[in-house]
Amino acid sequence: MKLFLPSARATNVLLIVGFVSIGYALYLRYLAIEQSTVGLACTADLNTWLCFTRGIAIALFTHSVFGIGALLVAALNLLRPSLVLFAVALAAACFGIVLYNIALSALAVGLLVLSLARRAPEPD
Repeated sequence: MKLFLPSARATNVLLIVGFVSIGYALYLRYLAIEQSTVGLACTADLNTWLCFTRGIAIALFTHSVFGIGALLVAALNLLRPSLVLFAVALAAACFGIVLYNIALSALAVGLLVLSLARRAPEPD
C-alpha cells in the first residue's frame, strides 16, 4: 500500500507555495490592512493597486472565504489526494490563518495532514 507522499521536488514546490502565500498574506495584513495611513488614503478614493488589493482582501476575509475555501479544497484532497489540490488548499489555509480566518483554516491544515496518511490514487 503506497501512501500519498509528495516527492522531494513536489515538497520543494509545496514549501515555496506555502512561504510565498504566508509572506504575501503578512504583507497584506501588516502593510496594507492594519496601516492607518493606508486605510485613510484608500477611503479618500485613492485608485492604486494596493487599495484595490486591500479592498478585495478585506471583503474576502470578512465573509470567511479563505477559511471556507481552504476547508472545501482540503476535504476534496482528503477524498482524492492530488498535489494540485494540496497546493491550493495550503495556499488558502496560509492566507486564512494570517488574515483572520483561523478556525476554518486550521481545520483545513488538519485535513491536509490527514490526507498524507491516505493511499495514493491508482493510475488510470
